[in-house]
Amino acid sequence: MVANEVQSRISEELRLLYSGRIGGVFKLRCIPSFLSKWLMPRLPRLQEAFPDIQLRIIAEDSSGSLRDDDFDLAIDLNDGSYPGLSTTPLLEEELFAVCSPSLLVGKPPLDTPSQLVHFPLLHDITAWRGSYEYAEWEFYLTAIGADGIDVRRGHTFNRNHLTIDAARMGMGVAIARKALITDELEQGLLIVPFGHPIKARKKYVLAYREGALSTPARRAVHDWLVNEAVI
Repeated sequence: MVANEVQSRISEELRLLYSGRIGGVFKLRCIPSFLSKWLMPRLPRLQEAFPDIQLRIIAEDSSGSLRDDDFDLAIDLNDGSYPGLSTTPLLEEELFAVCSPSLLVGKPPLDTPSQLVHFPLLHDITAWRGSYEYAEWEFYLTAIGADGIDVRRGHTFNRNHLTIDAARMGMGVAIARKALITDELEQGLLIVPFGHPIKARKKYVLAYREGALSTPARRAVHDWLVNEAVI
């Protein structure tokens, strides 16, 4: 069964399971890049599955606090440790370098990580909760054993999707997250110049108050998101 058929079947099963039982306002917090690139394209299907739920979507940095309890579910990028909250793993992530094909026109080759010295680096300064300005590139280059590259140069942004937009416009080389960049790769807007994917140090999780999933609406949206992530 192809992915779209599986997706439709799961959505229909969830819709039938919770039909007539859920409704009202539902507050979902989500880190901005994941919201923009992964969740937003899926929201029409969520709306179709549960038409009586009124969504309140809040874009919030991973550095923001989840302690004020003003949410039903939150999607965050972290190690899954949230004192006072329960979590469900949603997606693991891979990291790799990407750039626009136009960046390489008339420039030195970029066939190996060592050749990054010839190109600007693009940094997401909010790569994960508690990260610092150059943390993501440092983590990636250390993991693949690439030495001698000064990461304290290039351009910084405070959203992953802005970093990817800058890469798409030929401003430099960015660290991409596999779950957030499928369209750009399929359309040829970005390329992976030298491979070397690694597992990210953090993963996407659903966070919620203990006992929150006892309510039908929270359980329904929670289960729907988990099923979307495994397809």
